[in-house]
Amino acid sequence: MSMEVKPLAEVTQEAIRVLIQELGLVNTVRFVNQFTVGYGNYTEERAQLFAGMTLDDIVSEIKRGKEHTGSRR
Repeated sequence: MSMEVKPLAEVTQEAIRVLIQELGLVNTVRFVNQFTVGYGNYTEERAQLFAGMTLDDIVSEIKRGKEHTGSRR
């Protein structure tokens, strides 16, 4: 059995088309986003964002945010 080896760009286009057809656009985007590489340096950003805060401070901020939005779990 001989298979045609298609260019990667063509395979990608066909795969996206099939995913959209089977899953819909929104779920296809959600699926593909799992494999995208993030950007930035979270370690540095986290150090700046939470500088001088204790774990209790962070938890309190989260709770205040949930109370403000009415979101409770």
